[in-house]
Amino acid sequence: MISEIYNSYKEHLPSDIKDKIKNIIEKGLDRHDTLNLFFRADDIGVPSNNYEKMMDLFLKYKTPLCLAVVPVWMTQKRWDAMKGFRQTKGDLFCWHMHGYRHKNHETEGKKQEFGSSRSFQTLFNELSKGHNRLKTILGNNLTPVFTPPWNRCSMETMEILKKIGFKGISRSDGNRPLPPEGLKEIPIHVDLHTRKENQAEKGWTNVYKELSEGIESNVCGIMIHHMRMNHQAFVFLEYILQLFSGYRQIK
Repeated sequence: MISEIYNSYKEHLPSDIKDKIKNIIEKGLDRHDTLNLFFRADDIGVPSNNYEKMMDLFLKYKTPLCLAVVPVWMTQKRWDAMKGFRQTKGDLFCWHMHGYRHKNHETEGKKQEFGSSRSFQTLFNELSKGHNRLKTILGNNLTPVFTPPWNRCSMETMEILKKIGFKGISRSDGNRPLPPEGLKEIPIHVDLHTRKENQAEKGWTNVYKELSEGIESNVCGIMIHHMRMNHQAFVFLEYILQLFSGYRQIK
């Protein structure tokens, strides 16, 4: 499903959207010597045209990208098909674990793959199997960070991650419970593609708010879902990559 914000224009990004994003960045630079930003792309594992278009943009603007890989989706053949990007500029890309099957197991409340309704042993088995699978396929390319599907998981899950050897977890900003000591939180503030607003205007207002709030934090995380991108979404992504790369104060 494509967010309504990308149905609000055709070929060219409207100037008012460009101006608003640029103003948010420049206001942030007025308050801080540097701005720290990072991009995280979720649901990685299956090569596609959208995946290649996304990777090409990050290469074009020499911008680092954290790729959250679903273990069950990744195979040796698929990993081999992605080697061109790793060989071209491998130091731009950080590959880490994204759930196990990316499947919801909660019968009530919000979706979670690693929520409180599952047993310790089940959580441990799937997290261990996923980690071992990615270590076998990705080798030294695997970074010890975990992104839970739907950006939420239980405290028990985080304790298990720490036991397995993970050093960080990336969820939506403000998620609870807080991670245990030794597991660093790397939060996401801006959601570019899994938005639920029914009106584009409301969606853009929320994007501006998320970006502004993220810039006020130590590091602003921006989340991408390439499978939910249309042409207009790529137009916007290229605009912000081009904009951000033009400021030496943005790290």
